[in-house]
Amino acid sequence: MNRYRGLTWDHPRGRVWLEAASVLWRERGVSVDWEVHSLEGFEAHPIETLAEQYDLIVLDHPHIGDAVEAGCLQPIEAVLGAEHPALAQVYAGRSLHSYRWAGSTWALPIDAAAQVSARDASRVDAAPETWTDVERLARDAPVALSLSGPHALLSFFSTAAAVGAEPVDAPGESWVPDREARDALDLLRAVHAHAAPGYDRLNPIALLERLGSDDPLAYVPLVYGYVTSATRGSGAPVAFGDAPRSAPGGRIGSTIGGTGVAISRCARVTDAFREYLAWLVAPRTQRAVVPAFDGQPALAAAWADAEVDAAAGAFYSSTRDTIESACLRPRYAGYPSAQVAGSAVVRAALSGEIGSDEAIGRLGALARESRRHVQEGTR
Repeated sequence: MNRYRGLTWDHPRGRVWLEAASVLWRERGVSVDWEVHSLEGFEAHPIETLAEQYDLIVLDHPHIGDAVEAGCLQPIEAVLGAEHPALAQVYAGRSLHSYRWAGSTWALPIDAAAQVSARDASRVDAAPETWTDVERLARDAPVALSLSGPHALLSFFSTAAAVGAEPVDAPGESWVPDREARDALDLLRAVHAHAAPGYDRLNPIALLERLGSDDPLAYVPLVYGYVTSATRGSGAPVAFGDAPRSAPGGRIGSTIGGTGVAISRCARVTDAFREYLAWLVAPRTQRAVVPAFDGQPALAAAWADAEVDAAAGAFYSSTRDTIESACLRPRYAGYPSAQVAGSAVVRAALSGEIGSDEAIGRLGALARESRRHVQEGTR
């Protein structure tokens, strides 16, 4: 028996289907014991320390640069082979590309997600198309932005993409050019000015739990989509839709998320282990097993499958345009810690604690300083 230890995040979407798969694969000679950590741990815990304890790690792509610098992961090409079909499949949006860095692929996408809109359909008939529409709605109904943890910066990136600037991943530059940064902050501030207090402290899962409950929250313009919220048994299902545009017919502004499974450099690679990894992203698994056990597939074919979509309350068809247009966050070594600091700056700007000029200056300094450590080799 090939025995492995895995780590994923503590939500049905992150663990139920992997646990179900483990039952099946024990009969095939591969035993994976999956442990979990919180969403906050998933978003912030250094991969290099996790790789000392686990063989398989479900991670978020911004950690790839840190992991590669630490040398704690095995490239997927070295595990499966550069020509393996798993690396040639079409995944939703930029899911596969998000795990490619320094000439290699460092995780296999097993879950695809992006910041989308979410609403209580009993209070809001249809998702607003533009940020102007969102502001108009916020004057009449409870609307909240997703601002906890790293999500303030991610909402800023999404809004900047809507006004024409994806995050820049180049030394010596701000993440977002000053003009688009100002426009993005203005759009977010206009909505946040009408937001009820307290929602800015809630993570995406908690925000979605408020929608369709006794809570008055009616709409969130940017929040990572959870198929489990579209099909939940208690409370009203959340109605998901595309993220807002800056103008009618303009670009949808969103930032890709999702998860990939990475292989620790300490993991023992066998033929049976390779078969297990390939099975996780195989078309049949992604279209049948993952959706059946609370998962959110990464393969584009699963997102386009009519039966999968119908069982998910049209979650996939309602948000597919958004995930296909979603931008990438930076992935260089040092970015995850800068992301935390950048989110604090965005929250301060939206609360009125600092002005736009100071916020833009701080964000630019964070971007340059975090990359300077990489350039000088001090990390």
